[in-house]
Amino acid sequence: MNKTTLYKYESETIRVCIEIYFNEENQLIFDGYDIGKSVKDCWGDSDYEYCYTIEPNEIDKFYTIFNLKKGDRAGLLKSIQNDFSVNEAYSLFGKFMKDKNILYNSSTWS
Repeated sequence: MNKTTLYKYESETIRVCIEIYFNEENQLIFDGYDIGKSVKDCWGDSDYEYCYTIEPNEIDKFYTIFNLKKGDRAGLLKSIQNDFSVNEAYSLFGKFMKDKNILYNSSTWS
């Protein structure tokens, strides 16, 4: 399972990592976490995790949107990386999927 990093940041008070990849069930996983003092100050716990899970039948919509050959996983990950490599990637990617009528499951926990 090759993970593509969308965003990574580290300071004395926070560490952020956002990645996207395909899992063993052929789902597209958008996975991120924020860890550190800043997170604890905001959420009351030192880590905050967030995830989107997109089922295989919904992933096909991305290939059309990004004008890619169906099944071009590397091209899809690269296209998403090109458009969503910012700290706000989670909210922007969720809005993008909602706007494009792509169904997904989301979860967050701290």
